[in-house]
Amino acid sequence: MRALSVGERALLVELSDGTEAQALHAELLRRRASGALRVREIVPAARTVLLDGLDDPGRIGAELPGWDIPPLPPRAGAVLEVPVRYDGPDLADVAAHWGVPVAEVARIHSAAEFRVAFCGFAPGFGYLTGLPERYEVPRRATPRTSVPRGSVALAGPYTGVYPRASPGGWQLIGSTDLVLWDHARVPAALLSPGVRVRFMPRTAPTNPAAGT
Repeated sequence: MRALSVGERALLVELSDGTEAQALHAELLRRRASGALRVREIVPAARTVLLDGLDDPGRIGAELPGWDIPPLPPRAGAVLEVPVRYDGPDLADVAAHWGVPVAEVARIHSAAEFRVAFCGFAPGFGYLTGLPERYEVPRRATPRTSVPRGSVALAGPYTGVYPRASPGGWQLIGSTDLVLWDHARVPAALLSPGVRVRFMPRTAPTNPAAGT
């Protein structure tokens, strides 16, 4: 663990991997909720956690290496179900990379429970972990200039859902009508760090207004 000063009131904490970053994020949230830590923003990323709005970042940075950070707690709370049509254009490529029949991709992916590790790239986009390491896939050699909104995709150890049309190089395995980002909704984003997610196979069109 390494804590780096960012401006006058922030720290960027570097961890060795994503699991440690998620565990620290959970512990920071717990300490803030209990009143033991005063901080305005706690922002996790792949292997870092940013603390912004600290009263004494120097003291916190010096104390952090001595903290007892428990393992990531058991998953609790409701599970967000994301209905998916496993109809993506890269489905066959992913199946070949995994060494399984095409139909197995949907079974394997929908059998896992995911957790939002961190958010970024676009409003409402979450980087979800949950697939075993053997199912990691590389990004496409040539990114697409436009990926449709609602595309369910894989890259490296992560699953993601494109909240809006945008360029992208992830492997597309399916699509959903669920609206992940709506600025008129509270909260605007359905996915935030720590949220549990399951992908539910669908064969018929879904109702975006119902959100299921």
